[in-house]
Amino acid sequence: MNYLKLPNTDLEVSQIALGCMRIADKTVDEVERLVQCALDLGVNFFDHADIYGGGRSERLFGEALARHPEWRERMVIQTKCAIVPGQRYDFSYDHIVDSVNQSLERLHTDHVEILLLHRPDALCDPQEVARAFDDLYEAGKVKYFGVSNHTPLQILLLEKYLKHKIVINQLQLSIVHSVIIDSGLNMNMTDAFAQDKDGGVLDWCRLNDVQIQAWSIVQASWADGTFLNNPKYGRLNETLERIAARYGVSKATIATAWILRHPARIQAIAGTTSCDHLKENIDACRIELTRQEWYDLYMAAEKPLP
Repeated sequence: MNYLKLPNTDLEVSQIALGCMRIADKTVDEVERLVQCALDLGVNFFDHADIYGGGRSERLFGEALARHPEWRERMVIQTKCAIVPGQRYDFSYDHIVDSVNQSLERLHTDHVEILLLHRPDALCDPQEVARAFDDLYEAGKVKYFGVSNHTPLQILLLEKYLKHKIVINQLQLSIVHSVIIDSGLNMNMTDAFAQDKDGGVLDWCRLNDVQIQAWSIVQASWADGTFLNNPKYGRLNETLERIAARYGVSKATIATAWILRHPARIQAIAGTTSCDHLKENIDACRIELTRQEWYDLYMAAEKPLP
């Protein structure tokens, strides 16, 4: 396992994190085994959100943690708030504070290391967010704060009023969904890949010491699901298989290694409920793709080089 020092924190975290969105349909015994496996493999970072499974993911994780309170000191727990599914995004003081309190109750812990605002709220009042963050920090309920799916200007607007540095931006990234990379490669070109859809967030986060976390690391889209063994992505799978055979690993390992190869030292969120699949993701830590292999995979996902 590789470990990263999160900028502007005292946290050293595993470069592969366990994303807990999909544990909602598991039993507490199954979650207990998965978390034990993750810890045994060196994973110390666990990513949650209040909406995962309607709160069931946090609740199951908390029940497993209640069985093993000794685990807590080995864990960095992150959760997210602000999505009211199908209704709104909500950065109001009451919603943020209430969401955290409910997450802590479900997780059977008195604090989380990191809280992320899940998606931007068009009605965001950054001074109201600052007040919520201050109160949560002073109560010892949250140590550090971050965002997910935010542009550089949205982060800067928040930080104008915050006492607390935004330490993380969690962004969707995979070989197929590489929007945060595409526009930089196609700068000043007329094709669709040149469209700047995110304000240069990848470079901005690197310049400003904001840790990038990648989510949906083997997913093409919500409609297509994973690109692994998906006939729609035949050329990519052929390239993955060729490179995987060279290293003696799985295609999932190479897909994860593609993300880790980026010099931004991105932290990858493995959203799996399988210990075997988690091992495949972690195997990526011992592989450094060549520059040509990285570009071969990028182009195999039908991404042109200008």
